[in-house]
Amino acid sequence: MEEADYEKVFELWKTIKGFGIRSMDDSREGVLRFIRRNPGISVVAEAKGRIVGAILCGHDGRRGCFYHVCVHEDFRQRGIGKSMAVFAMKALQEEHINKVCLIAFKKNEVGNSFWKSVGWTFREDLNYYDFVLNDENITTFQ
Repeated sequence: MEEADYEKVFELWKTIKGFGIRSMDDSREGVLRFIRRNPGISVVAEAKGRIVGAILCGHDGRRGCFYHVCVHEDFRQRGIGKSMAVFAMKALQEEHINKVCLIAFKKNEVGNSFWKSVGWTFREDLNYYDFVLNDENITTFQ
């Protein structure tokens, strides 16, 4: 993924049913800040000149994380998601990152089914917590 891909990626996000878009984190400025902090490990998939899949991928020096993993509905079941995930995981390995995680909404049946089918482990031994630092970073669902 390159900075110039932002507009097309954002348009893709808006087509994904149930997708949460944050007003600040997913703004052009927010995504470009993320890509610059994590160069070369986020990925897009293209078909016929359009972006049909994307993964924002980053790490903190210890653990990698996937954000906003998606494939356009018309292009699913073709190995695109798996190929993007493999690309991002190899990029993380090159940076000596040994583990990667992601969060999938419980309602996201397609995503949860996909991750289980490609060998990711569903964790039942932990609780996930977060704390909002900026109430202006509003999430809207598509």
